[in-house]
Amino acid sequence: MENKADIGLIGLAVMGENLVLNMERNGFTAAVYNRTTEKVDRFLAGRGKGKKFIGCHSLQELVGSLKTPRRIMMMVKAGKAVDELIAQLEPLLSPGDCLIDGGNSFYGDTIRRTNELKSRGLLFVGTGVSGGEEGALKGPSIMPGGAPEAWPLVKPVFQAIAAKVAGGLPCCEWVGNDGAGHYVKMVHNGIEYGDMQMICEAYWLLHKVLGLDAAKLHEVFAEWNRGELNSYLIEITSDIFTKVDPETGRPVVDIVLDTAGQKGTGKWTSQSALDLGCAAPTVAEAVFARCLSAIKEERVAAAPVLPAAAEKFNGDPAEFIDAVRQALYASKICSYAQGFQLLRLAAKEYNWDLHYGDIALLWRGGCIIRATFLEKIKAAFDRQPALANLLLDDFFKGEIARCLPAWRKVVAQAVMSGVPAPAFSSALAYYDGYRSASLPANLLQSQRDYFGAHTYERVDQPRGKFFHTVWTESGGDTVSGTYNA
Repeated sequence: MENKADIGLIGLAVMGENLVLNMERNGFTAAVYNRTTEKVDRFLAGRGKGKKFIGCHSLQELVGSLKTPRRIMMMVKAGKAVDELIAQLEPLLSPGDCLIDGGNSFYGDTIRRTNELKSRGLLFVGTGVSGGEEGALKGPSIMPGGAPEAWPLVKPVFQAIAAKVAGGLPCCEWVGNDGAGHYVKMVHNGIEYGDMQMICEAYWLLHKVLGLDAAKLHEVFAEWNRGELNSYLIEITSDIFTKVDPETGRPVVDIVLDTAGQKGTGKWTSQSALDLGCAAPTVAEAVFARCLSAIKEERVAAAPVLPAAAEKFNGDPAEFIDAVRQALYASKICSYAQGFQLLRLAAKEYNWDLHYGDIALLWRGGCIIRATFLEKIKAAFDRQPALANLLLDDFFKGEIARCLPAWRKVVAQAVMSGVPAPAFSSALAYYDGYRSASLPANLLQSQRDYFGAHTYERVDQPRGKFFHTVWTESGGDTVSGTYNA
């Protein structure tokens, strides 16, 4: 009998190629296809040579080479390309076959695709895959969701190739129905935006306020990586500062143009937070910081004509370095608190049974935000599964209290020195807002009632009871309906 492949993979770009090599290394035979079929031949003659792969030059050939029920993983660009590929594959498949979208697809599309394919007898999985090129090859974090019936089909492959932590536990577990997997990956990426921006702000403060060069910055970040900030992003940041450009002799980081790109998942996270009424300012500020970096020419033109702060730093440099470390750690706690609140609201909105401690564990290894810190989040949700906000956990309360004086000093110094620190500042403002029993929204609601008769609740009356004041002589008694847009 002709040998059949355990799984098919479409899309031999960086992630697809490394994932399929990971699958083969873990004992699976994979059939591979790429729209540009020359890539299949190059792969089989190169990194795939002598390994358990079946090269295919058409979708028909791919489908025919698979064991049933068929499992096909699509690693193509999110959006229209996924729908077009599904339309091509669907007539070739049989009921019970499983399609897997491993790209960064929008969770709303995954909800739609899961339901559409279910009506046609096919199973669909939308899975987040994080870890970049190295993670895909050596063990990524995998966040699958979709049709629950598909989990037994994909579980053996996904848990075999996933990163492993503490006792060989795979960083892969079923997240939830329809779009849950891609939603969790989206929030992961939003948190990643925040982490990266906060690290950049720490670097920029140490560079602009203290004048630290790349060599000294390497030492600082290497030291930080030995403590509570231990993480992949801190580790690679430390490493980045050691790289020297052979042509100029300058640190590479100093010759990289300060304009940041983005692929949209941070924006989606912020948009979802707005849709669900969730305060997630740190992720949003990280997105805005990238947008501001992109208008390089405008910033260059503005620099000589807009006044800058003139106050010099007169404190102890070692103390300031440690204060920045504490500010980074406290801001990180607040950013993750926002991310997990967003997950909680999304679970309620989309009827997903999310397990927040397990999600933290999924991110403990393989992915870009992997960090020792995530074990503390797992422990917090183990102690209190219904925890409303990480800031209310005893451990995190203590950590914030310890770092708070330094955090405030760093944000104040950034303001006085004219060094932008939007993520540090927004995280602190979020903390101060969340801990405040009273906020100035009473005036805001008065303003809304004044100009639009939007009504308000009263401090001396039960919640849910609304009132209107006739603020001017021309005002009437007719009020506007109450709703959230």
